[in-house]
Parts: sequence; structure tokens; C-alpha cells
Amino acid sequence: MLLVGRGGAYPALSVSLGERTGVVGALSIEAAAKHLNTRDIDGIVLGEGFSPRVVDAFLTVLTEDARFRHLPVVVTAVDLAPTYELANLEIVSDDIEQVVATALPLIRQHAFETHLSRTLKSIDAEGLIDVRTGLLTSAAFERDFASAVYQTQERGGGLSVARFAFDPAHPRAQFDGARIISRLMRRMDFGAIGEDGSAVVAFAETDLKTAHAIARRLSSVMRHTSHGKRDTRAEPAVTVATLLPSDSAKSLLARLHDEARRAAS
Repeated sequence: MLLVGRGGAYPALSVSLGERTGVVGALSIEAAAKHLNTRDIDGIVLGEGFSPRVVDAFLTVLTEDARFRHLPVVVTAVDLAPTYELANLEIVSDDIEQVVATALPLIRQHAFETHLSRTLKSIDAEGLIDVRTGLLTSAAFERDFASAVYQTQERGGGLSVARFAFDPAHPRAQFDGARIISRLMRRMDFGAIGEDGSAVVAFAETDLKTAHAIARRLSSVMRHTSHGKRDTRAEPAVTVATLLPSDSAKSLLARLHDEARRAAS
């Protein structure tokens, strides 16, 4: 969920909501807009710290954009008139318990709808997409990766692969990270969650330098999602490798994991 605010209640709201769901924080409307355009958001809590004019402008934008008007939106500006065409707009006081009690059911409902959407996509793809993450299943990734290695070696060009290793003590960070990858990676790229819980992404037609830049951008987006009481962040350890003339699909993946073990030691 997206928590927007900069008043005295913001830290307490962040902790209280973060104990129950993944929270993306924004201290400004500009930062909130950026997150909305790059993240999968299941709901918005708009806290104090903004003028009525700014709140009105933000809600008007949400109303006019078909991508966002269905999102649950909880606003703590009690003097706001509910005149916006937002199906799930709730105006409450700034009492933290009331905000959490109002927001969580709506956010969970939207998250469930999103899960159903991923399930339908997986069915349409004949089970090749993992329902939890939106990435490929392991079997589908291995097949497509072997094909990509063969085609690159036959036709020339570049192929790189990145591994995003998450803290195994925080599985929610892993799944959120995987969903961020599935949303933001380029259309030509593909990835999957490995047996060790890491996300492996193949960057088609990409050299090592470009792959590093793409991996850094993906990782930087994950850095701003908090999880749980201790504000643990979904920032993975990232390793990148590129295809060499002597590589097979198996040797390239093995080298990627070897690089990760050396980086961790």
C-alpha cells in the first residue's frame, strides 16, 4: 500500500500499517505520483500535512485516471467533501486505529482481486506463469533461457542474466520484489523464482554494462518498500553475469551463482 503524509502521525501510521502489509512511503504528492506510475499498489492512505488544495488535486487526478480510480483511498482530511468519483474512497479522522481498521479490509480485498487476475493470466498462459509473482515458472524459464542462449550464440548479440537474492527471513520481501520485477522489466526480458528463493532474470540483447544498470534500477525501486515492525527493506543482493562464447545455459547460470557466493563471502 502507499502511505502519503508528513505530519506527526506519519511514523505511527507507517509502523502500524507496516506490521500488517507492505508499505511504500511518500512524503510528498510528487513522490506518491512516481510510485503510482511504477508500482503495483493495492490501496492509498493519504494522511495529514497537505493543504486542502493539494489533497483535492491529488484525488482529482486519481478520479480522472482509469488506472487508479478503482483503488481503495483512505483520507484523514475530515473537512473534505466526498464529491470524487472514487468507488472506494473513505474519509476518516486521523485516529490511527480507525485509519488502519478502515484501510486494511479494502487493501486486502484489492490484493485478492489482483491475485485472481494473476491466476487468470496463468491459466491463459497454460500454467507457465507463477500465480504468486507474475514471473515464469521454473520449468518455463529453463526452457526459454536455453532457447535464448542458443539463439544468441547463433545470431550474435548479447544476453545477460541477473540474480536478486532476498533475505530468507522475510518472504514477503521476496514476493514483493518478484512482483516489482514482473511489472517493471522490459517486455523482451523474462524471469523466475529459483529453488533458493532468489529471482533470476534474463535480459535479452543486453551487454553486461547495460544489465548492471537495469538491475540497479530494479533494486532501487525495491529499496523503498518496508516490511514489518523493524522496517526491514526489500533490497536484494544483486549479481549479474553475461553470456560468453563458451557458455551453455547451464554454465551461465552456474557462473551467476558462483559469482553470488563469492560476493557473499
